[in-house]
Amino acid sequence: MAKRILVTGGAGFIPSNFIHHLLAKTPFEVVSLDALTYAGNLDNLSGAMSHERLSFVQGDIRDVELVRDIVSQVDVIVNAAAESHVEKSIEEGAREFVTTNVEGTQILLDAIRDAPVERFILFSSSEVYGTAESAPMDEEHPLNPRSPYAATKAGADRLAYSYYVTYGLPIVIVRPFNNYGPRQHPEKVIPRFITQALQGRELTIHGDGHASRDWLYVDDDAEAIEAVIAAPLEHVAGEVLNVATGLDIPVTDIADAVLEALGKPASLKTHVTERPGQVDRHIGSTEKMERLTGWQARTSFDEGLARTIAWYRDNEAWWRGILESETGASVSSS
Repeated sequence: MAKRILVTGGAGFIPSNFIHHLLAKTPFEVVSLDALTYAGNLDNLSGAMSHERLSFVQGDIRDVELVRDIVSQVDVIVNAAAESHVEKSIEEGAREFVTTNVEGTQILLDAIRDAPVERFILFSSSEVYGTAESAPMDEEHPLNPRSPYAATKAGADRLAYSYYVTYGLPIVIVRPFNNYGPRQHPEKVIPRFITQALQGRELTIHGDGHASRDWLYVDDDAEAIEAVIAAPLEHVAGEVLNVATGLDIPVTDIADAVLEALGKPASLKTHVTERPGQVDRHIGSTEKMERLTGWQARTSFDEGLARTIAWYRDNEAWWRGILESETGASVSSS
């Protein structure tokens, strides 16, 4: 009998791509739970909603009774539900981030105390590390979150670990580095650059653009989570696993690559005030993940960026709809 996988936040960027991957590449049944906040978009599951192996539930991971009911019917939980807009956490306050990212995780963890599952995979984030004190950052790197969002991810991360230690629950914590690819909200830097360039607008770069990130193509991340589900539990239970490429690229170089790919002038680059709490450098060690699961990223940045640009070029209605709904104004084209 095929496993049933609960994917929380299933209409969001990373989890929706993961669901598409599971339906295409595995025999698993999938239950998607999403509250459909600003980051959840049912269009992300276009083509999958009618799939016989996908069940979609609109609901909140903070709803104790709903969570207990769903958890009792699944074998594996991938908790990817999160408030993840860093600037929103800075400008509007951290309340929603604390309740969703920390309290929501606690509710799920308590549910599996009563209704055991085969394994619980928590999506943490490389943001919990802060700026690299050593390169590449391995899983023992100090946790120095530099934004309210990152602090709530660190809270959920350590809370999940404590349930492994205290209750012996089958917890695995993954810390993906900076994902990019199709269906990513245009607030994030790579789709923002692409959509700005497609409109002939200035590409806004925080500070001087030297900040660098380990850029992970989202399909590779999906394969990584599948590998964590498949790994022998004794290899991964209680472990923290980076999901990274081991390479970092500065933000200003990303802007250059997008402009070149779309035939736009370099003069469209413009610099704005540095974001508070900015992380200078992120680069992840890949050794532990490969050793314990056999996974390694296989999409080069050039290939992943080309695929991503093509997707946004071909799905203009998707991102225009998001931008127009948030600004209340029509979006120009160029």
